[in-house]
Amino acid sequence: MARLLLVEDDDGLRAALVLALGGLGHEVLGSPDGDDALRVLAAGARQVDCVVLDVMLPGSDGFEVCRRIRRAGTLPIIMLTARSEPIDVVVGLECGADDYVAKPVEPRVLDARIKAVLRRVTPAIGAPAVDPASGSTEVLELGAVRIDTRAMIVTRHGDRLELTPTELRLLLEFALHPGQVLTRQVLLDRVWDYGYLGDSRIVDACVWRLRAKTEDDPARPVLITTVRGVGYRLDLP
Repeated sequence: MARLLLVEDDDGLRAALVLALGGLGHEVLGSPDGDDALRVLAAGARQVDCVVLDVMLPGSDGFEVCRRIRRAGTLPIIMLTARSEPIDVVVGLECGADDYVAKPVEPRVLDARIKAVLRRVTPAIGAPAVDPASGSTEVLELGAVRIDTRAMIVTRHGDRLELTPTELRLLLEFALHPGQVLTRQVLLDRVWDYGYLGDSRIVDACVWRLRAKTEDDPARPVLITTVRGVGYRLDLP
């Protein structure tokens, strides 16, 4: 069971989803707008495991609310939107969302996405490669980017990068398979953990965001290469 904050201004839809998700085992707190949701989170009266956030909200829209939640930490965020054009997916991820679900919403699909994103935020992103004799942590080096596989900290030129749990899993998946072409479906299965329920556009948008955070070397601007019509490949320097 997860404690969810559902932010949706449509009273009928919000009530229906609270009922449906509650029937699937979740504890759901409904909020009618972004400003109210931010007050609930700021009050800290109830621990929330995941926010399901509509984009079109009165007052502060979903994108702004997402930005403000993300600045405060890594609380999982799923965007709920009728606007599923690629640019909207990119904007949502750029704001820090972990996933999105397009309306009309099927409660069991939303439930599967919630469970998948909660699995992604667990510390055990992958089996850390640690030398048992020395206890030293293996560091994966990708040029200027370094991944501490025990602490799950990523740095670039020594400065820590603020990655969402999904971005961290995506980077680690590439780092563990350098030079190998990973299809969008493979990435959906391994990173997003929902296979056929996934939309490949979210892979493209998340790769775009990951590139913006990790690729800043003018001498080598591309770390993750697009293999047109197939997927992506990480090329080590």
